[in-house]
Amino acid sequence: MSGMSFSGRWFVGFGIFLILCGVAGYLSNPAGAKTALMSGGTFGGLSVVWGVLMLRGLVWAKMAAWISTIVLAAAFTWRSSAGWMAYAGGEPKLFAASLITLMLVASLASLAVLWRR
Repeated sequence: MSGMSFSGRWFVGFGIFLILCGVAGYLSNPAGAKTALMSGGTFGGLSVVWGVLMLRGLVWAKMAAWISTIVLAAAFTWRSSAGWMAYAGGEPKLFAASLITLMLVASLASLAVLWRR
């Protein structure tokens, strides 16, 4: 399997994962987690698009995937740190902090896929 086809399939799956995480975040707190739905949907949708374009052999889509995933990893690093600090301070943020940390791990794995392929 070529690097582009593996990366393309990975990013389609990564995008679906982000969308599902956004939905889970929203469902866990519909009043306060609308941004989870928007960001999960937006970046998840973009990741699916990058994956489909990579499957079609468009090399520039890999660069777009790099850029958007680096932005995601930075945002998830910041948000997961804030979530864990809030949880440590007594706020009920365990689910949110865990979910964002999971999204960070998936983003880092996605960067590794891009690096290796």
